[in-house]
Amino acid sequence: MTAMGVAARTERAAAVMLIAVAGWLAGLFPALAGTAPPPCRVMEHEGLAHTVCEAAAQADLRLFLTAPDGLPFATFSRIDAVLAEEGLRLVFAMNAGMYHPDRRPVGLHVEDGRTISPIVTAAGPGNFGMLPNGVFCRTGDRFAVIESRRFASEAPPCDLATQSGPMLLIEGALHPRFLPDSTSRFIRNGVGVSPDGHRAWFVISQGRVNFDEFARFFRDALGVRDALYFDGNVSRLHAPSIGRADFGRPMGPVVGLVGAGG
Repeated sequence: MTAMGVAARTERAAAVMLIAVAGWLAGLFPALAGTAPPPCRVMEHEGLAHTVCEAAAQADLRLFLTAPDGLPFATFSRIDAVLAEEGLRLVFAMNAGMYHPDRRPVGLHVEDGRTISPIVTAAGPGNFGMLPNGVFCRTGDRFAVIESRRFASEAPPCDLATQSGPMLLIEGALHPRFLPDSTSRFIRNGVGVSPDGHRAWFVISQGRVNFDEFARFFRDALGVRDALYFDGNVSRLHAPSIGRADFGRPMGPVVGLVGAGG
């Protein structure tokens, strides 16, 4: 073999080695390889657009209610400011349930395994009291959306939980009081969990939708069997990855995925 042939063969071997190393690094660091999916995306179903943010059960998902100074967090920027002191940030966040004028949760609120507000099982006025309502809960490495009276009976050991209502989906069925032709339309937000409990999808509609349309998005577009409504009048999303930072009046409970600052 000529010297030129040996050089060419050596170059090809080196190129193959570089490709192999690059592939190995991509497997170890998918974000560096540009393959990590963004946490939030826009999806369309039946001509209606929704923003969907996804979290794994093992990720650092938190509920935010009261800041270290004893006052309600109330805004995404205040949460981010506190997290920044630890070198952290919000990857995404949204309001996570209904609240009283002083920002206290209307129903169950659990942070780090501590019950801050008790569960409410009685029927009542408004969307929260439209039974069945439910609880979004994380136990260990699983998410769940559980009907409130069943939750009260079973008392699962949630390290994170927030109650709201109504349920959007109960074991794949739409809430019995939803009407396909309802004229009650708002920008709405809520949460649904995957059938295996490993993932949760936090969804906010891009435009005004009724309950029936919103629930069908979870069932038909995401394949969810259990989903919970968070709110409609104050629905807001913080999602830097898609350049979104909604603002408005102060909030009560907020759910957010936490990541490294930067």
